[in-house]
Amino acid sequence: MNKQTDSRYLQRIQRTYRQQSAAGGPTLLLGIETSCDETAAAVVQDGTTILSNVIASQADVHKRFGGVVPEVASRRHVEQITLTVEEALRQADKKLEDIAAIAVTQGPGLVGALLVGIAAAKAISFARGIPLIGVHHIAGHIYANRFVTEFQFPLVALVVSGGHTELILMRQHGTFEILGQTRDDAAGEAYDKVARALSLPYPGGPEIDRLAHAGTPSIPLPRAWLEAGSFDFSFSGLKSAVLNTLNQAKQRGETIAAADLAASFQASVVEVLVEKTVRAASEYKARQVLLAGGVAANRALRQQLADRCAQLNLPLVIPPLSLCTDNAAMIAAAGYISYQRRRFASLDLNGVPGLPLSDL
Repeated sequence: MNKQTDSRYLQRIQRTYRQQSAAGGPTLLLGIETSCDETAAAVVQDGTTILSNVIASQADVHKRFGGVVPEVASRRHVEQITLTVEEALRQADKKLEDIAAIAVTQGPGLVGALLVGIAAAKAISFARGIPLIGVHHIAGHIYANRFVTEFQFPLVALVVSGGHTELILMRQHGTFEILGQTRDDAAGEAYDKVARALSLPYPGGPEIDRLAHAGTPSIPLPRAWLEAGSFDFSFSGLKSAVLNTLNQAKQRGETIAAADLAASFQASVVEVLVEKTVRAASEYKARQVLLAGGVAANRALRQQLADRCAQLNLPLVIPPLSLCTDNAAMIAAAGYISYQRRRFASLDLNGVPGLPLSDL
């Protein structure tokens, strides 16, 4: 795409935005999410009302490999993206002519997978002359909570997923200050690795959670609190402790109850996540605590964080299970903030696997 064409395109979408603003009425965004192994599209009104949220999952495809295979994921996205967008529009009873802008995951994620969604979003944006908005995947997870209730600032968000574990302070819409993050494995990554060590099926996180509820946290495992005052996380030592426990038992010819080990592992993870979150919320005088990301579906984390927040009279917001895992409604919700601020992308928008979190 040459500079002249891109300049004409940007002028065109700015005119479209002005026309939309002058017309008034609700604003519909089409969200597209293809960062990993779910092809998702959604139609969202004014950033807070879901009209449709369609997800074509690849979990069964990758299960036999024990994890996501990037090349396979990309090919499946190519096969599903058009059908998924069409289904999202059908369920919302809308046409492309009704869409004000398109929000698409720019990163982080698998680069091949990201590019499929971005290419589709660019094509629709260029053809319809409507704004294109690149969205950070983690910002999307945070904004999934806005479908539950309006944000109250300042707030602290705990983002826990397969690739991320972060504590984020928000003082207003679209601004993100990272208070702490994992120094090694993300919590979800540790869950998956421990699940493989216990020979549990993929995806491992839900399997560990299920097994943990049948066991007793009776096996001593470490809690990585790190240095005093730190909001960072570390789970590689815990993962290694679990593997060492299994190996030592095998050498002694002993059998460890898998449910007890899962319960002990989960207790260690959840305690650190919960205590650091409430400490950060207290220190920064947060008016709300948000839970976000795929691991937000974990029953123990949801319950224990709810209990601690209730003890401290901290309002807690947790998205429904359908909005914890990757979806496109959350991308449209975050994209709506950028739409209001006229922060539109040009046609050179590219997928960035390690995209840093920045303000919307």
